[in-house]
Amino acid sequence: MEGAVTRYRILAMLVGTLLVLLTIGMVLKYGPTDMPEMVGIVSPIHGFFYMVYLAGAYDLWRRTGWPLNRMVHIVLGGIVPLMTFFVERRIVRDARALQATRERPAEAGI
Repeated sequence: MEGAVTRYRILAMLVGTLLVLLTIGMVLKYGPTDMPEMVGIVSPIHGFFYMVYLAGAYDLWRRTGWPLNRMVHIVLGGIVPLMTFFVERRIVRDARALQATRERPAEAGI
């Protein structure tokens, strides 16, 4: 499961950074500067990596066995600016704690 956690972490950081850049681009596009170039470049890149992020999030969710509302929380993390970083921190912490509890009974039998 650690591989799924690492993949999710990398994708969450990438999507979160792209989302912040996209938000800045939207301010530049619709603000007083009228500069739509950044949005035109960043939005398709964010869209692609968001789809990859969803696949990674699904993989982690499936491996952990969490309820569906946790998956919804993860999905929203890639849509709301800056939320990705907070969601990623909590999800990784909870996934690693779950992994540790699953490994403890196996170690006790050795």
